[in-house]
Amino acid sequence: MTNPILETRNLTKIYGQNVIFKDINLKVNEGETIVIIGPSGTGKSTLLRCINLLTSHNGGQVFLDNQEITAKGHDEDKVRQQIGMVFQNFLLFNHLTALDNVMIGLTKVKKMPKDKAKEKAMEELNRVGLADRADHYPGQLSGGQQQRVAIARALAMDPRVMLFDEPTSALDPELIGEVLGVMAKLAKDRMTMLVVTHEMGFAREVADRIVFMEKGSIVEEGSPDDLFYHPKHDRTREFLWKITELYGKKEKEKGARE
Repeated sequence: MTNPILETRNLTKIYGQNVIFKDINLKVNEGETIVIIGPSGTGKSTLLRCINLLTSHNGGQVFLDNQEITAKGHDEDKVRQQIGMVFQNFLLFNHLTALDNVMIGLTKVKKMPKDKAKEKAMEELNRVGLADRADHYPGQLSGGQQQRVAIARALAMDPRVMLFDEPTSALDPELIGEVLGVMAKLAKDRMTMLVVTHEMGFAREVADRIVFMEKGSIVEEGSPDDLFYHPKHDRTREFLWKITELYGKKEKEKGARE
């Protein structure tokens, strides 16, 4: 049995009297795509932020390559180079071109020479299908293109793991597919990914494993077939039925408009 590349042990986050999540135990193997689903407000996004050390935790541990990254004195900036993160709202620098947005981490954090950084940034923009938009500013790009630049920026740091926090939730429906397409290609290339999303089609087709969270706990996890067709818990069945029913209704309405 191989050791997981990323692991949380009894990870807990509390705000005041509010328990966001408690005793989360999760193992992510190299090359695996895990999709986390569940109702809003159940701690999914906060879990990613705690894994990436952007938000402090209140208990438990996070390990990357068997090293505890939540240990006191651990270099948080180095951790974030190894665990890339893509947010809901792109977070690009509006005064920089797509190329410069991807280059900035390479030159400022990795201290890479400018010519090497440019070469690497162009490789990553090409990987997400945006080499021809390298000189465009965020304001000249669609939301889907901006999110793909954000993905290229994270990939440029050569992370061990990529975290995606609802990467399509801020996009118009017609732009969602281009971002999910890039993510599906990364999964096919065996990039290790932990994805929080409400896109059930992506979860069913791309995930190696799906984790269903509710009220700050992992209720159930398993393969897409396990959760979609043979869920063990009534709550998992109820949630998936509701969300797929809602998705089907939206698709019907979209078809009627077209």
